[in-house]
Order: sequence, then structure tokens, then C-alpha cells
Amino acid sequence: MLLRVSAIRDETLAIRLFELVDPDGLDLPGFTAGSHVDVTLPDGQVRQYSLCNSPAERRRYVLGVLRESGGRGGSCQMHARVFPDDLLMVSVPRNHFPLDENARHHLLIAGGIGITPLLAMVSRLHSIDASFELHYCTRDEKSTAFRARLAVGDIASKVHFHHDGGVPGKGLDVSELLASVVSGTHVYCCGPAGLMAAVKAAGAHWPAGQIHFEHFTAPALCPSVVGTASFEVEIASSGLVLSVPADRSILSVLMSAGVLVDSSCGAGVCGTCTTRYLSGEPDHRDVVLSDAEQREHVMICVSRARSARLVLDL
Repeated sequence: MLLRVSAIRDETLAIRLFELVDPDGLDLPGFTAGSHVDVTLPDGQVRQYSLCNSPAERRRYVLGVLRESGGRGGSCQMHARVFPDDLLMVSVPRNHFPLDENARHHLLIAGGIGITPLLAMVSRLHSIDASFELHYCTRDEKSTAFRARLAVGDIASKVHFHHDGGVPGKGLDVSELLASVVSGTHVYCCGPAGLMAAVKAAGAHWPAGQIHFEHFTAPALCPSVVGTASFEVEIASSGLVLSVPADRSILSVLMSAGVLVDSSCGAGVCGTCTTRYLSGEPDHRDVVLSDAEQREHVMICVSRARSARLVLDL
């Protein structure tokens, strides 16, 4: 979709909000809490940003973008080269971080810019009168985005702010928070790698499927796309068989052969290249697909194959 930037506002010194609308004032495709969109930047790069406004809204998408000088340049472009009334190419929303609205209680843990998908969750949970609490970790009050929005009415009593002054050990004690497994509680976490790793370690004794993560970048310990052996992929529609060397990804081999597949992050975090497979055994290396999804789909930008051949539904 080609959307117009209707407003830009600084939420903190480093976080800027971008409001996107249909140029003709039409409704936008609906989204669910936890969704993100792909945004094509001025130089043609594509980056993923979570939608942080209420899923009940149909006339706008709101993105919160942290300016990261040490990143890959996407956030700096958004801050320096995108202005009101600009037109941006934006994908339909996708959700790899969905709420389980049937859960008895929702425990939300956000760090820094990781508040963006959880903010939409707060809106949704509040609207359906669901039980939840939010633990929001930042360096200090000045760097805490959306503080005013989270201090309104009944929501305020469910939000806990944790400031560590730049020393992670002085912030939220996730080990204590997750020490006891609570039946019917689902945990949702998004934030810096250190916080994500701490929550994963602290919640290791929780049942599978009760703790959910949204990664903005691939975790440091995520397996490499590089393998130790080659394998084959077969295109089901044509019977074309291609060899995937140990030092190349499935996606790169397909693209070189002229097999066009949508892709974006190349790191197994956005889900754009998710592809159904018909036979074979994938070596899943993404951080998005659930166990159930992995039984039918594979993310070909990072994953490989344990079997000699993987047949793709392409």
C-alpha cells in the first residue's frame, strides 16, 4: 500500500512516532495486537516496524522508531529522510507475536523500544477487560516513551516502570518475576537482547507455549545460515531441483535461479519468506515460527535441511 505520512512527533529524544494514513482517507486493513508492517525506506531498503496504536483503529497505523546510529541505517533514514506528507510503500500487517486472548492472565515485559507491540496489546486487553500487567524497563524517565498514555485511568494501576540508570542489574528482577509458574498465564516479551535472554533463562522452567518473544533482530546465539553440508531443494510446481551449498541460503539459491520469493530481513525474524514444504526435514533456524507452524512451513532465508532434499510448495 502507498500510505501518506500524516504526522510525525518526537516521543522521546530518540524515539519518533510516524502516523500513516490512506491518501484518500479510506480505512486501512485491520490488524491484531502484536502486528508489524514492512516499510520501504527512501533508499529502497525494507524494514519492519510494530504497530503501536489500538487495533480498533482503522484509519491510521502508528509506528514508533528508535534512532539507532549503530544499526543498519533504517532508523536513521526514518528520522532524517521521512517528512509529513511523504508517501511510503507499506505492507499489509502481519502478526508473528499474537495474543492468546483466552489466557487467564497476561504478563507483558517490555524493554525500551520493545514497548511498541506491547502497547497495542495493552489497548486490546483493556478493551476486552482482560487481566494483564505490564513491566516496562527503561534507562530513566526521560527515555520512557508513551508514559502519559500508560498513566491513564485503570491502565495506570497495571503498569510498573523500572529504571536501571544504564545498569541492567538494577532494573527489573525477571528471575523473581518468573520464579513461579502460574497456570493460565502467558508471558510476552520484547526488548533488547539482554532482556530477552534474561527472560528466556528465567522462564526456562515454564511450559512450552506460555512465553512468547518478539525479536527485532536475530539473537546473538541464533544458529548461522551456514551449514556443514549441501542439500537439494525441489520446486514442486516445476520439478526444478537446485543444490544448496553449505555456504549459501535456500533463499539466495532460489533467487539466483530466478525463483522469486518475497523476503525482507534475511535474518529469520520477520516471517516474510515463510514457505510451505511438502516433504523432507527442515533444519529450522528462525525465531518466529511456532512448533505447529514449523511442521508445515520453513523460513528459507536462514533455515536449512537435515534431509538430502526438501520439496517446497512453490
